Amino acid sequence: MKNGKVFLLLNGETPVKTPELNDYEIICATDGAYHFLKEKGITPDFISGDFDSIEDPPKEIEVIHTPNQACTDFDKILQILKDKGHKTIDVYGASGKEQDHFLGNLHTAIQWKEKLSLTFYDNHGSYFLAKKKNPILNCKDKIISLIPFPKATEIITKGLKYSLNKEDLTFGKKIGTRNIALENNIEITFETGELFIFINH
Repeated sequence: MKNGKVFLLLNGETPVKTPELNDYEIICATDGAYHFLKEKGITPDFISGDFDSIEDPPKEIEVIHTPNQACTDFDKILQILKDKGHKTIDVYGASGKEQDHFLGNLHTAIQWKEKLSLTFYDNHGSYFLAKKKNPILNCKDKIISLIPFPKATEIITKGLKYSLNKEDLTFGKKIGTRNIALENNIEITFETGELFIFINH
């Protein structure tokens, strides 16, 4: 099993500022996102997809053709990364553009929660599917939102302006948007369900 992190770029909103790629063991992208890497002069270790958006796939890097239309390109590239022995993946380009893709990517994150560790980044901050206990560092004054998908129960927060004490959140009834971290280190726990934590920088 490899321990290094993976940089994965999907075909959503591209990063305004590219992270330090030397911190990653693997750089990869779906086929629709490859154009951005090419424009930036970044050579990925591999790209994958059905290649409906690339007429002439590059020959200098590994190209993995995944034509199965029963799965999304995101789901298919996660399977490739798992098969290659990778587990910790930073995902860029999962939000923005067409919002059905964004919601579909959240759905995929839930499907893979037991197999991979996924953290999503966009031009506003980061978000991830919460574990039952979530200590989060370096948060003071940042905006924290808790979005159930569709429900999370007995949520307890420590270090937020508007605290929750064993409260339930349900999409369509009550969610926890635009809270503020009063402390540098906060903690969010819950009992059952699925909960996404968004941290806006």
